[in-house]
Amino acid sequence: MCAHADWRGCESRPIDRAKERLATLCAELGPNALPLVVDLLDPSDVSGMLPRILDAAGGLDIFHANAGAYVGGEVTEGDPDAWDRMLNLNINAAFRSVHAVLPHMVAQKSGDIIFTSSIAGVVPVVWEPIYTASKFAVQAFAHTTRRQLAKHGVRVGSVLPGPVMTALLDDWPKAKMDEALASGSLMQPKEVADTVLFMLTRPRNVTIRDLVILPNNVDL
Repeated sequence: MCAHADWRGCESRPIDRAKERLATLCAELGPNALPLVVDLLDPSDVSGMLPRILDAAGGLDIFHANAGAYVGGEVTEGDPDAWDRMLNLNINAAFRSVHAVLPHMVAQKSGDIIFTSSIAGVVPVVWEPIYTASKFAVQAFAHTTRRQLAKHGVRVGSVLPGPVMTALLDDWPKAKMDEALASGSLMQPKEVADTVLFMLTRPRNVTIRDLVILPNNVDL
């Protein structure tokens, strides 16, 4: 997940539990990226995020709930323990994180919450039923909280990408990955990041509720 103090100044607060990987990422992003080590599967760690963000960045205008995991495959061959971990990260951690930062945004009467959802949040994808279920939950939460928070000046939206070339797809079968790469059916992370930036830079009287972005060769 990533908390931004202000997109205009591009100061960001990347959040991860992998300290070394987070330090490497922040070094790549430059001096305006400030690391915050949080275990998103630890409720107490998540609930204590806001004061740490404010101490480091001095404010909070944008919170991007971007963490997630992926489990695909046949339900009959699935591992419910793996499902639990994914559901905890994709659903519970995302919801808890937003709950943790909302008091600040409500108090200041402004802010943006962005969820990284998925095309699987609106189109049931037959080869990933548990992942699809998690993204349907994200969509439901985003839509309802958006309506609750509008009166406080806080915008809530979701970006819903198709397949993106990230570590999230590490457990795709090799044959499926090779086929997707050969056919141009995968996007690059920057393409999704540009979409998020577009959402955030709309006038304050406009909310991009859902923005679907797909590779041209994905037919869903």
